[in-house]
Amino acid sequence: MAPNPPRRTDRQGSRRSAARLAAVQALYQAEMTGVGGKAIAREFVQHRLGREIDGDKYAPADEALFRDIAEGTLDHEKALDETIAAVLTPDWPVERLDSVLRAILRAATYELVTHLEVPVRVVIAEYVDLGHAFFEGKETGLINGVLERLGRNLRPTEWP
Repeated sequence: MAPNPPRRTDRQGSRRSAARLAAVQALYQAEMTGVGGKAIAREFVQHRLGREIDGDKYAPADEALFRDIAEGTLDHEKALDETIAAVLTPDWPVERLDSVLRAILRAATYELVTHLEVPVRVVIAEYVDLGHAFFEGKETGLINGVLERLGRNLRPTEWP
């Protein structure tokens, strides 16, 4: 699970995008293995961020943002799932979503709730871009739609 992160022209933006990608990968790994947030974050920082593994180059990432998103999302997973479920249709509960899609939505929701300094439209764009790294179908539209509804609910003052 090492897709290419979205390309950015500015270095800080690129490091932040790489942190988001790594956080989604860590969340996926945590769900598949049952390993907790701090252990997953430590493993990624020590062995993946900015390194090459089996021919896949992991971009340098904003370590603090990566740790915050990965650990914070895992620490608040239940509340995040409830927030996401509120904008999904009853026939598509969070548990029914693909595990990578779930990781993307959880990380984005965490960022919408906790990183008020990042504009809602930036959060949506970043995670839709991440969706394109993993999916080729309708999933990116779902990511966009869910995050837009969450953005309107969680940060109504940022919408015209």
